[in-house]
Amino acid sequence: MSSPVELPDYAPIPESALGPALNEQGYYVGRVERNLYYVTDGVYQAAFLTTPDGVVLFDAPPSIGGNLRRAIDEIAAANGVTNQVTHFVYSHHHADHGSAAFLFGGDVTRIGHEETKRLLLRDEDQARPLPDVTFADRYTLEVGGERVELAWHGPNHTPDNIYIHFPDHDTLMFIDVVNAGWVAIYNLNLSEDVIGYMGAPAIALSYPWTHMISGHLGRLATRDDVAVHQQYIADIDASAREALASVDPVPYYVAGGQNFWAGVKGHLDAVTERAAAPIIAKYTGVLAAADIEDFTRTTTFQIMQSYRLDRGHSGPVHP
Repeated sequence: MSSPVELPDYAPIPESALGPALNEQGYYVGRVERNLYYVTDGVYQAAFLTTPDGVVLFDAPPSIGGNLRRAIDEIAAANGVTNQVTHFVYSHHHADHGSAAFLFGGDVTRIGHEETKRLLLRDEDQARPLPDVTFADRYTLEVGGERVELAWHGPNHTPDNIYIHFPDHDTLMFIDVVNAGWVAIYNLNLSEDVIGYMGAPAIALSYPWTHMISGHLGRLATRDDVAVHQQYIADIDASAREALASVDPVPYYVAGGQNFWAGVKGHLDAVTERAAAPIIAKYTGVLAAADIEDFTRTTTFQIMQSYRLDRGHSGPVHP
């Protein structure tokens, strides 16, 4: 039996950030539009589309696991349609969104970006079967009279993270960038490409949609959620630039002496703290978990480092 733990007394979660109540099995399944549904355990999300020719499943987080099957069965029985999963779509290769895919075996066509297949080959995880169908830039999936547009617009959270648009359901599925009503966790949601991550919300907003399935937490995202996320990230970017220009690095390197890495740590920690503090203060009570300071600090550090390393502001050139 696990021992009880104590956590700091964080700020209350805004009601607007919370999702619907879960059932006794620990999941919620809700209609997005018509025959498009999403499933959540309060932390992760997946989606499925029912059609006369079968069910199309989008992602399979292991934390939801067998409840995906229960949710599909529940909706299929209620609507008198088949519960047979015939197609599975990977949003990206990460195991936390895909390693319950093995639960849907048999005659299932699996679809993903070509980089998703390469990364899954590398990872050798039998829980995430390889895609049968891959694409480079765009792919139109048509099943049972329904159409889904898959597109890759460059790396963001991962090199292979795609945009999944349901044009006839007023919905976009885009995973691991915007957390509806919440801050990003460590390091921009553990993202690999900072510039791609920062630019991705604008690409998402270029699509026509009202509902967004964002992959995490309990509720669907709105366009306003994406706008608030953009402002949060823009504020961090501006604050990081100001802090880099304002914090004098020399005293830290003098204090470090021969321990150069001590000087680096002292300098960059000071920049990060100066940049993150006003963001934490501004967004506490606006975005859930903004007062979990490590989240905003590590995201700030990543954006500050990208400003230095990717955008050419590492410092003056020695004469």
